[in-house]
Amino acid sequence: MSRTIRPRRRLLAALAVLSGLGLVAASPAMADTLYHEQYRPQFHFTPAQNWMNDPNGLIYYKGQYHLFFQYNPSGNTWGNMSWGHAVSTDLVHWKQLPLAIPQDDQEMIFSGSVVLDRNNTTGFGTKDNPPLVAVYTSLVKSTGVQRQSLAYSTDGGTTWTKYSGNPVLDLNSTNFRDPKVFWYAPTRRWLMAVALADQHKISFYSSADLKHWAHQSDFGPAGATGGVWECPDLFPLPVDGNPKKTKWVLAVNLNPGAIAGGSGAQYFVGDFDGKKFTSDDSGTYTPPSGTVMQDFESGSFGDWTATGSAFGSGPATGPVDGQQAVTGFEGQDFANSFHGGDASTGTLTSPAFTVTSDYINFKVGGGNHPYQPGSILGDEPVPTGETLADFEGNTYSSPIGDWTTTGDAFGTGPAQGTLPNQQQVSGYLGHGLVNSYLNGDASTGTLTSPTFTIDKKYLNFLIGGGYHPASSDAATAVELIVDGKVVRSATGPNAEALNWASWDLSDLQGKQAQIKVVDADTGGWGHINLDQVVLSDTQAKPRSTETGVNLLVDGKVVQSATGADSENLDWASFNTTAYKGKKVQVQIVDANTGGWGHVLADEFTAADKPALSTTQRAHWLDYGADFYAANTWNDAPGGRRVMIAWMNNWNYGQAVPTSPWRSADSFPRQLSLQTVNGKVQLIQQPVRELTSLRGSGTLVPSTSVASTTTPLAVHGSSQELQADLTAGTADRFGLDVRTGGGQRTRIGYDTATGEVYIDRTASGATDFDPTFPGVQRAPLALDGGWLSLHVLIDASSVEVYAQNTRGEQVVLTDQIFPDPSSTGVDAFAEGGTATLNHLQAWQLNSIWP
Repeated sequence: MSRTIRPRRRLLAALAVLSGLGLVAASPAMADTLYHEQYRPQFHFTPAQNWMNDPNGLIYYKGQYHLFFQYNPSGNTWGNMSWGHAVSTDLVHWKQLPLAIPQDDQEMIFSGSVVLDRNNTTGFGTKDNPPLVAVYTSLVKSTGVQRQSLAYSTDGGTTWTKYSGNPVLDLNSTNFRDPKVFWYAPTRRWLMAVALADQHKISFYSSADLKHWAHQSDFGPAGATGGVWECPDLFPLPVDGNPKKTKWVLAVNLNPGAIAGGSGAQYFVGDFDGKKFTSDDSGTYTPPSGTVMQDFESGSFGDWTATGSAFGSGPATGPVDGQQAVTGFEGQDFANSFHGGDASTGTLTSPAFTVTSDYINFKVGGGNHPYQPGSILGDEPVPTGETLADFEGNTYSSPIGDWTTTGDAFGTGPAQGTLPNQQQVSGYLGHGLVNSYLNGDASTGTLTSPTFTIDKKYLNFLIGGGYHPASSDAATAVELIVDGKVVRSATGPNAEALNWASWDLSDLQGKQAQIKVVDADTGGWGHINLDQVVLSDTQAKPRSTETGVNLLVDGKVVQSATGADSENLDWASFNTTAYKGKKVQVQIVDANTGGWGHVLADEFTAADKPALSTTQRAHWLDYGADFYAANTWNDAPGGRRVMIAWMNNWNYGQAVPTSPWRSADSFPRQLSLQTVNGKVQLIQQPVRELTSLRGSGTLVPSTSVASTTTPLAVHGSSQELQADLTAGTADRFGLDVRTGGGQRTRIGYDTATGEVYIDRTASGATDFDPTFPGVQRAPLALDGGWLSLHVLIDASSVEVYAQNTRGEQVVLTDQIFPDPSSTGVDAFAEGGTATLNHLQAWQLNSIWP
């Protein structure tokens, strides 16, 4: 179960069958829409309805690939965890079956695996009819304890019986989950890999009968450890197809802390002897050599200038009062802004210096609060103009009249700060503010201003609280109403600190308007905070809440880095090639007064190559944002190793705008180990059965692009693309997919950084969570060669297999939510020329009736 326990055109006849299985409620209106709703994937597995997360119990049995999965039979968000079930004969076309293993009053059924007990070691079946045995994590509802249990099936996986002797493995732990079990022939024993989630360890156990388990060894911590470890998988693969040269692959999923933020999947290649896994990567790292600019070892800040109180009078030699243990700093001293705790703020700035190197490497730790472009350090003065409301009275009276309420969320007047059971509210001015947490997040209501005339360019206000945009089903938002329509809206950042927001009203001058504050959400962060509503000709700028290190050119931030909500310092770097010969400064900033509101920094070094963080050095199965709980099928025919993953991310998974289902799986991938550039690398390709979906094909001739975007004669919402591109003089080049109406998902290559990237900031619907828009990147050096792309595009996803001429590969998987009409494909180049050498496109047929 990969969710940390903290607050994871169908015919009527077919509809009737699904209704009988309890999968959907049949109705004539659904006949032409089921499996063809907006955003419904057409060649990726999704349940007919309701919430799904981790793939579980993957096994090939009697001609069918069985896909079990974490499933909520009662809703479209995480909960009631049970095992759903689907089968396929070709890994492409799926048939959803009735619920396999339901939760009950005592336990939820978390992730696990299924094996065929051929020798009936459990005694659950017979010699002639050996059982399928599910080994799953049982979450005890009353205690939160996670333990390993068994269920078995003697009818091919249709019905399951829980073992009366459950649990079979119990450490009395709340972070012990996701067993992957397989038969290890050399010792004729069952082996289990299972996660000690919060310890960043994978434990290995062995058993003769699946009922009695003996601990063999632990692996970890290693690789990326920025979040809990979950859903391990362990399997052998021949290197370069040579069965006499076999390596073992250990896949470990983690959340958060992945390369693209939030959830992700890493892997280790090594050896396994039936008891212990040993990684080929020792994990040791020596950063590039260079000239140390500041290491704080003198015991003072030297010619660096400090403001505020956060950094104290000089470098720290370890944790300061009230701070957890600090690790990862070099030498004895480092910059630490925890003096006075998280509430203190300040800066530490270098003198100006001339850039002579390609990179500035340094170590950074502390809070994960990135620099936000346009924000300013210090308090922004209240913009001058007409104050529509400052909420300083006991009632919702204001200079323009009385505001009116509905519901119970806003009470009879402004709150005087933080309300009972609420986190500390900050950033408001004076004593009062609008705060809809009056009766907790469960309360709802509205607060509406009198009508006023828009006669200034901007409307500025302080806003905080929950992030639930006006477009969501249950908003927490501030809306501007003109002629009865919402023409502007804003929502909170899932934080209690209020900050300035601003609307440009240039196109609304002279209009009559109202402000409506809406709290329609009853779940987490289901409230909104508002203060200081001011019409002004001056636009307010948000206060910075960053903790990090900035590179300044002419006093402006051009690059930045932040911590990982950790007291461990790790390597980061600034690419300074564009600033050689220019004067720059380094500034360490603590502008955050909330949780993890501090920064750690050390060892600033001018170098010719970048230093890489632990996360960057890890081996990632996928560099995109939506590939998690990756696992492989047991007993696949011909020894093939096929992987599938949950195509979602815990950062925003429960908010993606799909209904009546939520979440899809990645398209299955064939795995192999190949020696590339002297190193053994895991290579992934879509399973060959994909070709059965190919419809009409289009061959695009060689196309040159020069600092522009060129539409191609290819359209479709479900497509397969194979392309080769060459850089030329371009800074960035690649393909835009799902284009139209101002929307695009950009699959590009950045020649300056040597990275393939997916930019989904303009991909369609992105406002359902602040962490969703973004750019995901993966390192892939071209060294003058071409870039090969194999791209799978579906209604709400894009999967990119990118490879250079040496055979090195990276894969990126992202969800996207474009309009159905956005079906174009373009070639682009920025800052110079590039060539699309070749593009073959196929329309992909739907797997659904």
